[in-house]
Amino acid sequence: MPLLHLVVIALVQGITEFLPISSSAHLVLVPYVTGWQDQGLVIDVAVHVGTLLAVMIYFRRDILAMVVGVLRLVTGRGGPGARLAGMVVVASIPAFAAGLAIHEFAPTLLRSVEVIAWATLGFGILLWVADRWGALRRGVDDIGFGGAIFIGLFQALALIPGTSRSGITMTAGRLLGMTRPEAARFSLLLSVPVILGAGALAALDLAEATDPQLTGDALLAGALAFVSALAAIHVLLLWLRRAGFGPFVVYRIVLGVILLALVYGVF
Repeated sequence: MPLLHLVVIALVQGITEFLPISSSAHLVLVPYVTGWQDQGLVIDVAVHVGTLLAVMIYFRRDILAMVVGVLRLVTGRGGPGARLAGMVVVASIPAFAAGLAIHEFAPTLLRSVEVIAWATLGFGILLWVADRWGALRRGVDDIGFGGAIFIGLFQALALIPGTSRSGITMTAGRLLGMTRPEAARFSLLLSVPVILGAGALAALDLAEATDPQLTGDALLAGALAFVSALAAIHVLLLWLRRAGFGPFVVYRIVLGVILLALVYGVF
């Protein structure tokens, strides 16, 4: 696999996985724009592992608290960590159910540039509406399991390429009145089981594949995705402590309009 192709795929996955601009859309668009072939299952698994490690390291305290809380449930004590873990699990169920159904029956459903363009534009505007009029007073602990289910139902929409998993869950969080950093925090914690699930499905497909890939390519792709994802998470949370989602909304609207113009032959 050419080095440039490898680097571009890894950086695109790492940077866009946690920003509210849709990693799946950008990964679909890379071969559309460049003419490159699909990168293959090994690279898909590698970059997902890289982004998973990045979010787990960045939120290691939250994840450790969840693990300890779940273990303490055995003694009947639980605590805030167990509650947070329960909320993450509950919010992940709709996306897992929808993802398994699509993987089994329609793996290429909706993967057209036209769908990506409309989803990028439409859900970008929805993010602006939620951020513009949503209250700024609630944290993760305030939304409860009902709020977690609400966010989980929105997360299932991210199976539409161009929606953005992080973008739609942050949108749901803002609709519930969560502060921007707290909406982002819960969204990023939700990425752990989702990426684990997606990586597991890709690994199962990989086990059935007969086309071998170079281990060196996979290691490099995973490392680049890890570093770029870690940087993207840090920049996102730093930005949201000071400002809103405006730049991401503008980017999505501009990208959506350009893609629609290409699809409908304006250019």
